[in-house]
Amino acid sequence: MGIYVNPGNTLYKEAVNSRIYVDKSEWISYTNTCLNTRQKNLCISRPRRFGKSTAADMLVAYYSRGCNSAALFSGRKVENDISFQEHLNRHNVIRLDVQQFLESKNDADFFFTDMERAVVRELGKEFPDCGSFGDERLKNVLNQIFARKGEGFVFVMDEWDCVFRLAKNREDAQKEYLDFLRGLFKGQEYVELAYMTGILPIKKYGEHSAINIFDEYSMIDPRASAGLFGFTGDEVRQQCKEQNVDYAEMEKWYDGYLIGKQHIYNPKSVADALMWKKFKSYWAGSETYEALKVYIEMNFDGLKEAVVEMLGGGRCRVNPRKFQNDMETFVTKDDVLVLLVYLGYLTYDEATNEVLIPNQEITQEFLNVVDEADWGGLISALNRSEALLKHTWALDEAAVADGMEAIHSETASLLKYNNENSLTCTVLMAYFSAKAYYMNPIMEMPSGKGFADVVYLPRRGIDKPALVVELKWNKSAEGALKQIKEKDYADWILEYTGDILLVAVNYDKSSKKHTCAIERHHKEAMR
Repeated sequence: MGIYVNPGNTLYKEAVNSRIYVDKSEWISYTNTCLNTRQKNLCISRPRRFGKSTAADMLVAYYSRGCNSAALFSGRKVENDISFQEHLNRHNVIRLDVQQFLESKNDADFFFTDMERAVVRELGKEFPDCGSFGDERLKNVLNQIFARKGEGFVFVMDEWDCVFRLAKNREDAQKEYLDFLRGLFKGQEYVELAYMTGILPIKKYGEHSAINIFDEYSMIDPRASAGLFGFTGDEVRQQCKEQNVDYAEMEKWYDGYLIGKQHIYNPKSVADALMWKKFKSYWAGSETYEALKVYIEMNFDGLKEAVVEMLGGGRCRVNPRKFQNDMETFVTKDDVLVLLVYLGYLTYDEATNEVLIPNQEITQEFLNVVDEADWGGLISALNRSEALLKHTWALDEAAVADGMEAIHSETASLLKYNNENSLTCTVLMAYFSAKAYYMNPIMEMPSGKGFADVVYLPRRGIDKPALVVELKWNKSAEGALKQIKEKDYADWILEYTGDILLVAVNYDKSSKKHTCAIERHHKEAMR
């Protein structure tokens, strides 16, 4: 048993023995199908704390000849797979945590050379009958072993991308590292499986990836990995039951990541909430927290407006295909927003090509940043939200109009004031506090004979009216209210809730005044 070559199963044993553990061993069933195939090169990108390292430790414990892990996998889901016994502790494994060699940007020039030497030294001890390797390159040593013994290797490389995060502006070191990886993996017979994990997908130079042999499993395109990194709703519900924790509150704080068609929770945040019985943001002080501050302050047209809209529960359409997979190359706001998806501060809906803030935990991190950065009157505007929501429930039209006007005025420096989209942003900010009672707002929801501008549906178990909001520009609130009723915008949600509030808001461009009309509709009255 070595440190890098055929290591033991201690790290995975720690995970299994932890108080909060969710079985994700089905992932092994998938990686077994990739062994010694054209699909054997996998690059898994997920935000920090999403279980990447635990999955890597699990694969090492399963494949490595350096340990006996039968007891660790007893009763796990993978045990019933037909391929389980065939590969259990039957492979040579090389396990690398790149960040152990690249602790700071000062190591960028020589970290992978040190990594090579450390592995070659252990290979000499593990395969003494294959000769003396000296200072030979790692790929040459592995080729010699394969030629003499016919034995290949499973590679498990964690934090493979840290050079792109710690040495963001060292393009020379990045390219040299990618050349090393290409030489190590591309076209090599000794590779049975190459499994890399990191936060970022593989770096692009020009139109192509520098190591295009890898299949990418990312937050944007998860492929078969969607439900196997992070906790699913059913898994969290079961853990809440076992730990006697309120699932509805857990859902509000930590649900919301969309990975393919799956709703996923950040496992570390859920585990912390289960352990300490406290619902809060567990992201503060993380290595990517500073990045959030830097990136949302970038001077790209529309970026701040997009953040404001998403803080209110809205979404922003993006094109993820042009992102260069690094933390330095930005051309448009889309590049920044896509990076924030990979960092875990936004989530991506592949059905609509939109990004959004996933949950209350991440919303809190955005609020911390914009408060510190003094984004105009945004925090003041959001603080008005609770009162405005209560005025809406009370059908106090004048108070709602005054509140909308104040919020619109306070955020004029962040929004294009005389712009229809700014009115939508104003409404989303005005109902920011609705997050505590309602699901994320639905924008332009098809309903009746048209599209309601914004719809708020109450969370399960919350006794509050649904809100159907119609916005007008240089018209009238009464006309907007009439349109809601004539086009039956509330018809779609009749079976969802008892009470429905129809909320009409008009903005007059010349006077910069807002007017509001509100009516309550009961289910019985609508039939």
